[in-house]
Amino acid sequence: MVRRRVLAIAACLVVAGAALAQTGQLEVSDAWARATPAKAETGIAYLTIRSPTADRLVSVSSPVAKKVELNTMEMSGVVMKMRPLASLDIPAGQPVTLKPGGDHVMLTGLNGPLRDGQSFPLTLTFEKAGTREVTVAVEKPGAAGPAPQR
Repeated sequence: MVRRRVLAIAACLVVAGAALAQTGQLEVSDAWARATPAKAETGIAYLTIRSPTADRLVSVSSPVAKKVELNTMEMSGVVMKMRPLASLDIPAGQPVTLKPGGDHVMLTGLNGPLRDGQSFPLTLTFEKAGTREVTVAVEKPGAAGPAPQR
């Protein structure tokens, strides 16, 4: 009888764990930007998005810039081309990383320089998950990625 109860409890835990995995929430992590020179008018932010279900990032905004948009960067021979993206697909269960040399968040008309060690808010709007506000950590000018948690 005790063994049946233990098995029943174990089965319930497995089912509950599976349900939680299916209803997990979209997560945004590793949000970072490089510091900008004092008179720079543009900056770029990067981050990683994970979602258990397919979704789409449809807009971005921040109080640190007059205009904020999704962009992609690609090489065409020896020429780097940048163009705006209307949205960004987030496949179920696969991380999407916005990174240098690829997709990113362009901040145009900065209100002031992005300074190493500071941070700023970035609001992401998803088609299904709704709005998420993240804090973007500003790293050194030549940073290749986010610093480990401070």
